[in-house]
Amino acid sequence: MSDSIPDLFKRLTQGLYLIGVADGEERNAFTAAWVMQVSFDPMLLALSINPEHSSFALLEKGGAFSVNVLKSDQLDLAEAYGKPGAPEDFGAPDWSAGEFGLPLRNDALAWFECKAKYIAPAGDHNLVTGEVVGGKILDADATPLTYADTGDMDGAAALFPKSFGG
Repeated sequence: MSDSIPDLFKRLTQGLYLIGVADGEERNAFTAAWVMQVSFDPMLLALSINPEHSSFALLEKGGAFSVNVLKSDQLDLAEAYGKPGAPEDFGAPDWSAGEFGLPLRNDALAWFECKAKYIAPAGDHNLVTGEVVGGKILDADATPLTYADTGDMDGAAALFPKSFGG
């Protein structure tokens, strides 16, 4: 049994998502695992994003984001959009544009459209809270992809400290 800090954090149940951002005709998408429901009334979701990430400026300017819930067999998409130089083709048949021009993945399990409400610093990332203004389940029988399914695809294990408190 491993008691490494990365293994410990892999036990937090979290999905894997493609986050879409847009400002005018400019669009981007990136892989994220840090997404959660915040409130029922109003209906709010939050995500964590590195403010140095190229998509953060688009999110700020466009004032909205989409959350595309990936299926268990879409690890290749998570990997492709988790690296610099991610694919930039947001046309049909794989993508459609939402209410704010946000990229919505047509083969995802589901998607949400959110209007950004609050942005707050949170360590080396920013926490962005958005009001859910739309959503759709595309494949109710699919199993969601989880962060634990990725192994160390994102290289995050190297970012954790070797021990607590010191």
